[in-house]
Amino acid sequence: MIFMYVPERRGEAVHLAMPQVPADWQAAGASIRFIDYGGSVRVFGGEAASYDVLVDAPIEAGKFEEFQLPGIRPDIWVVVHGDNWRKKQVESDLQRICQYQLKLMGGAPFERYTFILHLGKRASGGGMEHANSTAIGAYSDEYLPSVAAHEFFHLWNVKRIRPASLDPVDYAKEQYTRALWFAEGVTNTYGSYTLVRTGIWSKEQFYADLGDQITELESRPANHWQSAEQSSLDAWLERYSLYDQPEYSVSYYTKGQVLGDLLDILIRDRTGNAKSLDDVLRLMNTNFAKQGKTYRDSLDVQLTSETIAGGSFEEFFRQYVAGTDAFPYEQILALAGLGLRTVERRKAVLGFAMEHDPNGLFVISTVDSEGPAAPAGLRAGDVIISWNGGEVPRRVERWLQEQRAGDLLKLRVRREGKEIPLEFRLGENKETVYEVMEISHAGEKARHIRQGMLRGETSAIPVR
Repeated sequence: MIFMYVPERRGEAVHLAMPQVPADWQAAGASIRFIDYGGSVRVFGGEAASYDVLVDAPIEAGKFEEFQLPGIRPDIWVVVHGDNWRKKQVESDLQRICQYQLKLMGGAPFERYTFILHLGKRASGGGMEHANSTAIGAYSDEYLPSVAAHEFFHLWNVKRIRPASLDPVDYAKEQYTRALWFAEGVTNTYGSYTLVRTGIWSKEQFYADLGDQITELESRPANHWQSAEQSSLDAWLERYSLYDQPEYSVSYYTKGQVLGDLLDILIRDRTGNAKSLDDVLRLMNTNFAKQGKTYRDSLDVQLTSETIAGGSFEEFFRQYVAGTDAFPYEQILALAGLGLRTVERRKAVLGFAMEHDPNGLFVISTVDSEGPAAPAGLRAGDVIISWNGGEVPRRVERWLQEQRAGDLLKLRVRREGKEIPLEFRLGENKETVYEVMEISHAGEKARHIRQGMLRGETSAIPVR
């Protein structure tokens, strides 16, 4: 559905009507209230204060299941379209995520919130944040918590704590910003914090995720020349496949998440664990979001951090946010009683990448010309019908971890209306993996900071 608008009338109130709706359909949305007018023809309708409110409030119309999260006010509703999902698990995960983040940020900035979830084989992955809702697609409910924790935190970071460079929204052309490392990357930081602080993740899973982010950063040559701010500015190049290659870019999600963790540790260290990055987000919420103001990209993040910590972060932002100096992982992690080690590993590789299309099919997106799949005849655009005689694994990376180089992979693909059997043996890559672990001999202050990070707590370390 495409909503057109007249530029001069963008601020006017909007009435939306969906006529001739099938009798067994429902409709749901966050900001727009739908009314079934009944009669011989069913109509769903609603009001929006402006065009911007309308397009920032996704609508689900069709057959779906809907339920409310218990024990949370204001109301949070969950709309699910899909298969093979567990209601109790989804309800429990979302309830824990929402309750924690609402407490963290001092209450709800909405009157009603809606999760629109597409779960199952036909769902595409990822999510999109909106002012009072989110639309999420996930292959199974196992993937849901990490996406939901990220998208729900966007209620504050980006939807209300908003960079001036992205406001107002320009629907006609690109908007360039240096702030995506914070708006998206630090939202990733709080996605992982939420999962470990609510017990959805163990601390070992949190460490493993942080290690994965560092591994991803350090494996990309572009990390040496593309800063977090530059990565943010280059976001409009992401749809070009060449740009996504390790030599040409790093993700502002990844770099921003790691920067968020490091900045949190530094704030806790400088204040004796009396303050944290949590306080930075809350102060920005007070000074900008609640005042209806936008912030000046990285500058106001720096200034707010300095207010909380009581000292300068000019060097940190110059070197690691605007600049490309190597992150001092070991030095900063040690302040939280954490260490970093490298492990050389051999792992099986497919030699191709694939995407999940809107119809639930796995489509080959790229084939490595030097890998094992290319000589076997696999091509970009092939649609996978079967994988070793069955379905494509839900988590291909996990499946690969259980395989060895040289193991046989049998695929059946559809190409130009024909089914083609292909088989080849998995290739091998050597990689350097970074692992985060606890330092057993860490001092009292470092242990205090580590527990503060994991539990989301701040308390001044007693002087002995």
